[in-house]
Amino acid sequence: MIAVVDYGIGNLRSAEKALIKVGGDARLVTDPGEIEIADGVVLPGVGAFGGCARALRDSGMEGAVRSAIDAGVPFFGICVGFQLLYEGSDEDDNINGLGLLSGRVAKLDESMKLPQMQWNELMAVSGRNSEMLDLQSGSDRKGMWAYFVHSYAPVPVPYLDNVVATCDYGGMVVAAVERDNIWATQFHPEKSGAFGLTVLSRFVKKCHRIGGR
Repeated sequence: MIAVVDYGIGNLRSAEKALIKVGGDARLVTDPGEIEIADGVVLPGVGAFGGCARALRDSGMEGAVRSAIDAGVPFFGICVGFQLLYEGSDEDDNINGLGLLSGRVAKLDESMKLPQMQWNELMAVSGRNSEMLDLQSGSDRKGMWAYFVHSYAPVPVPYLDNVVATCDYGGMVVAAVERDNIWATQFHPEKSGAFGLTVLSRFVKKCHRIGGR
């Protein structure tokens, strides 16, 4: 079972439906106990960083999400769910993130139209493997198009660890990270057509392969 964390931040059914479409037993969950028995955990996020961080904590599910990640359960963070993995965000200075990845989230180049609401091409980070994107070390493959809706993203300088793909929007934008059981994307795989469904399919297969705890 793949738990799609429903912490009251909006309509999460598109992520749930996309996972089901590629063969996952995905369910919206509001009980920490369901996260504890899940074979995979997905944390979507829409809106502002601070609102999502507060909602996750107020829901009582933050601890279960942390425990699942610590236990090696496959985890997928999407959009603001990706940003929450970092220490904090300039969008809400006084709100801490989960701090599972080092660095902060900052506003995109203000000379660009914000939010970035468009398809954009991903650029693989050479020298890094990615199970999520099916990239081998040394690859610089392009041709990966994904759909973005955001005004903030993790700061790419100094160059963040675990970044496997970027895109260009007034400069380099971190688009995807991968570290052990943690996969996370700034783009929305559930809105990214065949490419996004392929990414989610790989996550479902990872959940099946690891088979829980």
